[in-house]
Amino acid sequence: MIDSRISRRAALMGAGAVAMWLHSPARAFLQSMAKLPVPALVDGLIARMTVEEKAGQLTLNPSAWGGGVATQLNPPTSGPSWEAQLDEVRRMQLTGVFNSNGAEAARRMQTVAMTESRLKIPLLFAADIIHGHRTIFPVGVGEAASFEPDLAERTARMAAYEAAASGIDWTFAPMVDIARDQRWGRTMEGAGEDVLLGELMGAARVRGFQGKDLKATDAMLACAKHFAAYGAAEAGLDYNSVDISERTLREVYLPPFKAAFEAGALSAMASFNEISGIPSTGNPWLMQDLLRGEWGFEGFVVSDYTGDEEMIAHGFAKDAREAAKLAFLAGVDMSMTSNFYRNHLPDLVRSGDVPVARLDASVRRVLAMKAALGLFDDPFRRIDPKREKARSRTKAATALSREAGRKSIVLLKNDGDLLPLPRSRRKIAIIGPFAAGQHDLNGPWVIYGDNAEAVDLATGVRNAVADKASIQVVQGSGVEEPLAGGIDAAVAAARDADVVLLAIGENEGMSGEAQSRPEIVVPAPQQALAEAVATVGKPMVVVLKNGRALALEGAVANAPAILVTWFLGTETGNAIADILFGAHSPGGRLPCSFPRSPGQQPYYYAHKPTGRPNPGEKLEPYKAHYRGIPNSALYPFGHGLTYGKIDYAGLSVSPTLPWAGTLTVSARISNRGTRAAEEVVQLYVRDRAASITRPVRELKAFRKIALAPGESETVRFTLTRDNLMFIGRDNKPVVEPGQFDLWIAPSAEAEGLHGTFELTAG
Repeated sequence: MIDSRISRRAALMGAGAVAMWLHSPARAFLQSMAKLPVPALVDGLIARMTVEEKAGQLTLNPSAWGGGVATQLNPPTSGPSWEAQLDEVRRMQLTGVFNSNGAEAARRMQTVAMTESRLKIPLLFAADIIHGHRTIFPVGVGEAASFEPDLAERTARMAAYEAAASGIDWTFAPMVDIARDQRWGRTMEGAGEDVLLGELMGAARVRGFQGKDLKATDAMLACAKHFAAYGAAEAGLDYNSVDISERTLREVYLPPFKAAFEAGALSAMASFNEISGIPSTGNPWLMQDLLRGEWGFEGFVVSDYTGDEEMIAHGFAKDAREAAKLAFLAGVDMSMTSNFYRNHLPDLVRSGDVPVARLDASVRRVLAMKAALGLFDDPFRRIDPKREKARSRTKAATALSREAGRKSIVLLKNDGDLLPLPRSRRKIAIIGPFAAGQHDLNGPWVIYGDNAEAVDLATGVRNAVADKASIQVVQGSGVEEPLAGGIDAAVAAARDADVVLLAIGENEGMSGEAQSRPEIVVPAPQQALAEAVATVGKPMVVVLKNGRALALEGAVANAPAILVTWFLGTETGNAIADILFGAHSPGGRLPCSFPRSPGQQPYYYAHKPTGRPNPGEKLEPYKAHYRGIPNSALYPFGHGLTYGKIDYAGLSVSPTLPWAGTLTVSARISNRGTRAAEEVVQLYVRDRAASITRPVRELKAFRKIALAPGESETVRFTLTRDNLMFIGRDNKPVVEPGQFDLWIAPSAEAEGLHGTFELTAG
């Protein structure tokens, strides 16, 4: 176990840390070096380093002063004590640490590096800042439901503002894996099933984390992960094998990475999975030929947690030495946690198995990144305990968390306009394991946030209503186990209420890494609770907590109103109440399809038609569908309701798209209701006949608009032939003339407005 206790010696050392640095000869030397151009600075250091010190610059480990949540989110490891890790810093055996305990720990460790190590190379401090630091925002898939890349950029910017103040230089985010099998637990971390949405959200998060200047004290280096195709794991099982064609890899799983790198991400993390028999961590084609050669990536690649070590279990490397060699020569610059590079690279270089030029190239990339982050100018630039406190959980951050939360909520169903609820004259029973209590609010992958500082559903509802005494809260059941007397109490509360809010779904431990689920349903005790409460006959609003799409059944699926609320973070309860009581109209749309049955997985809207499609809901024999259900979603990608009455009309589309020209398509979107509305207008295209079979629909653009009651807006999209590109027979991008279907619609499976056009030959 990692020793999180801090000795008196370490505490005393930290008290004068900055003062020692400010008056040290090392500072003057480093400042003189920092004035050199980056190549001269870096090459000068490399020329003075031993092979062991170079291997140290390629070794990243968990912080010995971390503990708590950080140690629970990864497999158990035996690590050094704090004092032993400081000694590793003195001997230049570490390039940095991750998930450390804030600015004070970073200050103490950096002081040792700058005053007691031989070459005074600053450390790099990293952390899993996935969807917030102290202020927590919605999980990635929830925020993607906003269909607002600008929102993702703003929340990432705020996360960087908070986290950088605690000494963090580098975040292991964004995750840009496409998730088309909802059994996969890490669905919650990305942007869902669609390529375009994944590209836009990933690029936005990179811009937010890195800001306009990497040297700024509110900027962090972004890391696009997991490279590549981690979301394509067989059967949605985490860490499992991936076996896909190069075409699918290039068409579906690689584009969000390319978008992240084009947005400026200068680090990448190798994925755990193999692709067609070769683990990503040891895949030269992926890391060298594609990433550096074809794409021209100039940043560095880090393994995932013990990713190089795991090639032994894969059966790809016979021992630690060979695993280090395979990973390094494949193009993975930095080893995380295993210490394989530190332990084996020096001997591999001396034996000639690893060319010294390759070693120097990786060290050069890492040192150049430290320079880009401003660490050679000032190693303590992001380490400031006073700034850390001042930037933590500000009013602006809390307000943004609430905004992001309500924009992430998706209204699946609203029969009879049950929602929004009036703020007075109604008794409300909030029933379910997520009705109240400061638990399961922030969501998975939160290192520094605290559920005890988040707002639960009951509190949010009480904050919104006129009569707080009209609210009754009953747990009803546990998350995965029944509660003695719980259903009887819930039924009694429902009978006494005018409306029921049924707060059910997944807890934090059911989504995230290593949390693949074979049955993506509401757990049985909660389903039994729903069935019992439904028999009372009172109007019921299901408030789902989830990190993935779920297959809804029985009383849950039949409830008159259903809200998908994901894990919303710090302002969970207030954000949900904003939607429940109509302070804001719901604007979220599904970034992943909700299936009719768990057995449909993987299901995604952009599937191929097959040679025997079954269009429509009527099931035909010998067609592509499961027994008893159509090959469609219960609630498809892009679906979501608002409080207005939205009407699509007036499609306008030219019959031809010239090869070198543009095509403008438009439609009139109106709000016929009496309440303000938000609509995500979506443009889909299908290539009717091509040299490679194409999906039934592909999202090409979308626009989110706000409409007052009675207001209309003409929404226009412009297409060029580049929007019709696909990966051809030689695995190269190609565009072919021909006939295309086009839809402007409210979801991927809604008819909306349908038209056709022809791309003419050049």
